[in-house]
Amino acid sequence: MRYKELVDVYEALTSTTKRLEKTTILAEFLKNTDADILPIVTLLSLGKVFPVWSEEEMGIGLKLLMKAISLVVGVSPEIVEDNVRDKGDIGLASEHLFGNRLQSTLFTRPLTIVKVYNNLVKIATISGKNAQSKKIRILIELLTSASPKEAKYLTRTVLEELRVGIGEGTIKDAIAEAFDINKEVVERALMLTNDPGIVAEVAKEEGEKGLKRLNLTPGKPVKPMLAQLSKNIKDSIEEMGYALCEIKYDGFRVQIHRIGDEIKIFTRRLDEVSDAVPEIAEYIQKCLPEKDFIVEGEIIATKEGKPISFQYILQRVRRKYEVERLRLEVPLTMYLFDVLYYEEPLLDLPFERRREILESISKSKKGKFGLSKQVKVTPEFFERAEDLFEYSIKKGHEGIMIKDPHSPYMPGIRGKKMLKFKAEPETLDLVVVGGTYGRGRRANLIGSYLMAAQDADGNLKTIAHTATGLDDATLLELSNKVESIMTEKKGRKVKAKPEIIIEVAFSEIVKSPEYESGYSLRFPVVKRIRDDKGLDDIDTVKRVESIFNMRD
Repeated sequence: MRYKELVDVYEALTSTTKRLEKTTILAEFLKNTDADILPIVTLLSLGKVFPVWSEEEMGIGLKLLMKAISLVVGVSPEIVEDNVRDKGDIGLASEHLFGNRLQSTLFTRPLTIVKVYNNLVKIATISGKNAQSKKIRILIELLTSASPKEAKYLTRTVLEELRVGIGEGTIKDAIAEAFDINKEVVERALMLTNDPGIVAEVAKEEGEKGLKRLNLTPGKPVKPMLAQLSKNIKDSIEEMGYALCEIKYDGFRVQIHRIGDEIKIFTRRLDEVSDAVPEIAEYIQKCLPEKDFIVEGEIIATKEGKPISFQYILQRVRRKYEVERLRLEVPLTMYLFDVLYYEEPLLDLPFERRREILESISKSKKGKFGLSKQVKVTPEFFERAEDLFEYSIKKGHEGIMIKDPHSPYMPGIRGKKMLKFKAEPETLDLVVVGGTYGRGRRANLIGSYLMAAQDADGNLKTIAHTATGLDDATLLELSNKVESIMTEKKGRKVKAKPEIIIEVAFSEIVKSPEYESGYSLRFPVVKRIRDDKGLDDIDTVKRVESIFNMRD
């Protein structure tokens, strides 16, 4: 299948803002795609080359891509950069430049989807000496054969910025429509595999029965189950009727997989960080059986037995070098709170039963490894939960979790089966989409940041500007990060690729026509940069509405 056919679909998707129309366009294309390339097509439809849990990445930044474009179209990198700045998008700039290119290569062959995919995968495998020049050569091979429209989407795909308005929700609905399968079945298959390509292929070849056979597999992480905010402890427990309450640790949430003799540790972004925290793998080896499993827990950094700043944990998890030195400087403690797989999938078991299994297979290691402190609470004795909350705060933790003991594990779902009650004001995880340079001594730094949440279709909707809460060092770090992914600059205002996630505290949510979300945050304060979270983890406009309604 030619790449042009996929590009035509991209164009059709871009031509409408209606989700149902986008779903039908994509469903028709998936239905008419051969099963052997369906996994590739499905991933490329999302602007991705690898499933979200894959460790592979192309490692191509904007500057390297602009250099490849300049070599193909026969202009200077500065001209390419000017076009990107003027258009505000690498794809539109590429389309313009390729439409006016000064040189062309004879005997080019039409691009196929398989050729595009294989070359992009090949780029990800290149490392070591002369890696950049090798990556550019492969890029040039693709771009040389590309039409202006193909260049538009090729360059966007390289940077994973497809901009056709397709998210996981649309993919789910398109697969269901294309192969006449219940949406809930498709959704569950996607939750358990985190691989829309595999789900599409199985749906086409095996139908609903095939999708129902897909299940959790150690080695392939799933999105974590998410918690809603509890307004108060007593009401939450009365609504559940009976609850399991645990300490809420201010740490780094991880999912730990054992496959044979191998231990893999994944962040909530599904990045593998096993090499950065070797002691956690050692604790797991010693304290859990030599069986295949998937467990979930929180890593915290401690000093003299007390938890210390979340930023210290980030130092550990980010590091690829000097791990042993940091291991001594920033000791880690592991608290497990759930098991998703033990010799077989356990997701559908009630949480209380999963906890019992976790307790039966775990050995504690004082000061280094254990299970989250938990109490069973009924409405008549809700004070037990309040006592746990006070104990948690006294020990330097965030608060408590209130969990429905009858609930199955629901990957990626935020609901009332798992609640959090914290001492601090509620926060939102938002993505930086732009900013404004400061004045005076901060004229060379981006001092105010434009933040966005995502709507039901995965589109980003602005909600606030924030400039408070940044010390000089963090401001410099954040400003440099935004400048490195800047896509447009006009006067003091800039736009940026949506990559940097920030946890923002606020005093109140109010309705506001000033921002695309329809809401605004009063007195927003930067609490911390969340390097442990990705774009898929940011909060939704729906959650903003929920908090707004709850506080009314």
